[in-house]
Amino acid sequence: MTEFGSEIKVKNLHFGYGKNIIIKDINLEIKSGSFLSIIGPNGSGKSTLLRNISKSVLPQKGDIELDAVNITSMKPRQIAQKMSVVPQDTVIEFSFSAYETVLMGRAPFLGRFENEGPKDFALARWAMEITNTWHLRDRSVTEISGGERQRVVVARALAQEPKIILLDEPTANLDIQHQVELLELLQSLNNTTGLTVVVVLHDLNLAAQFSEQVILMDNGEIFAEGPPDQVLVPANIRKVYSMEVAITDNPLTGRFNVIPLGRTRSDSRDGKGLHVHLICGGGTGIFILDRLIQLGYQVSCGILNIGDTDWSRAKMLGVEVMEEAPFAPISEKTLSMARVLMDKANCIIITPIPFGSGNLSNLQLAVESCQASKPVLIMANDFEKRDFTEGVAKELVDKMKGLGAVFIDTSQELFEFLEEKL
Repeated sequence: MTEFGSEIKVKNLHFGYGKNIIIKDINLEIKSGSFLSIIGPNGSGKSTLLRNISKSVLPQKGDIELDAVNITSMKPRQIAQKMSVVPQDTVIEFSFSAYETVLMGRAPFLGRFENEGPKDFALARWAMEITNTWHLRDRSVTEISGGERQRVVVARALAQEPKIILLDEPTANLDIQHQVELLELLQSLNNTTGLTVVVVLHDLNLAAQFSEQVILMDNGEIFAEGPPDQVLVPANIRKVYSMEVAITDNPLTGRFNVIPLGRTRSDSRDGKGLHVHLICGGGTGIFILDRLIQLGYQVSCGILNIGDTDWSRAKMLGVEVMEEAPFAPISEKTLSMARVLMDKANCIIITPIPFGSGNLSNLQLAVESCQASKPVLIMANDFEKRDFTEGVAKELVDKMKGLGAVFIDTSQELFEFLEEKL
């Protein structure tokens, strides 16, 4: 395998079919030796971007450079000596054997009437062995499964000795074992030889696990780009996919997992564009946080100690949260910021949490909201057992009751109130 990758620069790229513009104003630099995943919903322009980079189609506007050379000035053979492509559709209509198919990857390096030599045979075998397809070498590519054929096509691309490889949804026809095997192989080649990898993926978890950089596309444009932990955040996924997700650390890989929670409810009834602020802690707010997000409400919470269960959940969901260090008193600055956040909210919810000196300030802020005639909902089962302030917290709760706060026993009642009363 040739060492060191190639780099690509995409400048002000536009492409479409007639008046149907597919991608617009794309500016992108793919550095040599990088591992880049392109993600986005169906129809966002991912595959079309890859086809422009590979010169399968020509842009209507803009430039694409391969190692500082505009690809429009390069012959297909010159491009193929640096770049290989694994297309989304791997149907092969002729009954070549798998081995013959992989040998085709050597064509850019052979003269017009030149036959393959020992180096070409060795590279074909190497490519088939590392893609676990050597046992298929004598089988016709029209008779093997779609997943097996996909791996043969990847072997053909690697036999080409590329400096950069473009793959369009290469895991689509593979079972989970071969999905991971393929991406681990690409990652290994990326690490050991500097092969530049550009791959279109649908699986956000695979993108999170293997990518060095991620591009999130939406409506033919780059919505976000950068390291996975900066791109695959709940706010971006909510906006582009209309999905609510939680982000959890993966201690086995050192990366993170993207866990779908459900579709964002965006019709005019659900959520109503309202902002709900949660006073919670100790896990009492997890279900309510998840459900409010799913229903399309804008949500904030706090003040919470860093590391608290509800704090972790809010961070996973991309919820704005006011925080304070564990066992530290709430600072005036944090208190002031929480007050601003609660002032913006349309409703305050107090979950059934214990109150002590550390979080009493949250109740005092809730009293201010009551005094401003803002709806405050208190989940108040056994409140006396949760008051560790020698009655101060209960006095604040009683004051809110006198100001019109609503006392609720169950989460079902809570969501019914939000639906019917706000």
